[in-house]
Amino acid sequence: MTIDVFLTRTAAFLPFEPVGNDEMESVLGMVGGQPSRARRMILRSNGIQRRHYAIDRATGELAMTNAQLAATAVRNLGDAAEIGPVDCLATGTSRPDQLMPGHGVMVHGELGWPRLEVLSLSGVCVAGAAAFKHAWLAVRAGDARRAVAVASEVASAVFRACNFEAEVEYKVQQLAERPELAFEKDFLRWMLSDGAGAVLLEAAPRGPLSLKVEWVELSSAAHELPVCMYSGAEKNPDGSLTGWQHFSAKEWGERSIFSVKQDVKLLNENVIRATLTEPLRALARKHNLTERRIDWFLPHYSSNFFAEPVAAGVAAAGLDIPRERWFTNLTEKGNTGSASPYIMLDELFRSGRIQKGQSLLMYIPESSRFSTGFIYLTAV
Repeated sequence: MTIDVFLTRTAAFLPFEPVGNDEMESVLGMVGGQPSRARRMILRSNGIQRRHYAIDRATGELAMTNAQLAATAVRNLGDAAEIGPVDCLATGTSRPDQLMPGHGVMVHGELGWPRLEVLSLSGVCVAGAAAFKHAWLAVRAGDARRAVAVASEVASAVFRACNFEAEVEYKVQQLAERPELAFEKDFLRWMLSDGAGAVLLEAAPRGPLSLKVEWVELSSAAHELPVCMYSGAEKNPDGSLTGWQHFSAKEWGERSIFSVKQDVKLLNENVIRATLTEPLRALARKHNLTERRIDWFLPHYSSNFFAEPVAAGVAAAGLDIPRERWFTNLTEKGNTGSASPYIMLDELFRSGRIQKGQSLLMYIPESSRFSTGFIYLTAV
């Protein structure tokens, strides 16, 4: 026997004041002392106007860890007296503060909560959806009375200019290339930012609004597609990856091994089909979605460039979701990777716009190797 699960609280945390487009390079720094030639073009395409960084503007140093961002979002759900005992903490992120220990136990340490089950889910954007799914399953199976799922990202940690100084200096010494970043590295500096979001899942609803979690579906297209976005590795001509442990410590800096890189051509050619149309078409059959009205569609996409392709992909999957039923806060909150769906849901949940009986469909893709997640909820 399975137990109904309800999302009863949401929270988000975005560090410091928002950073506008004209301020970004002063906060992240200029690589090689030169302004990026790609920045304005990328910003025109992605449509993001403001985002947040966990960077102290006075010093240029990181002021918060990933674990601290996550813990702050969790605390924003409410204090222990309001929430009650939590039995499971599931965390997701693409870049934890360290290789070991796991991110989850570091968040637990920041929270200082009593002993409980703690999970660290890795990946990229779908890491947050995976954390959500584990928390949902824990309550659904009767293994936890309450579970918290949290996703967090400190993308700025790797995008600061100081992280690319060794590579730029190496290029100058080799006289092989201009001292600027290759597009696949520079591209994501203007796309990703910092933030965290959390949800509380329980076996009973709370007023005035709760969302019943009907289902969570995750899938991967790695069996047919190569790596698209990656970090801690170099991509080989045959599409395979050589991981960071195969390089010397000197090469880590000279080749910016730990920077985040993306094959934009591969992304544009495959992301809609592989993460949206094909899996959503199958889910529409499985869950009879074509017979149901979807009142709110929360698509996580990295750039407004993808808004029209997403609309076409949804239609191709057989669903009718007019744009007036979409909700996204990409323009004002930025692309915070695995945390973005949580931050979107938090804003909508608190807005008073969700009415009893309405349904919500969340779409969470990641381009790393074309994984995807869908979450379906109904308001009670």
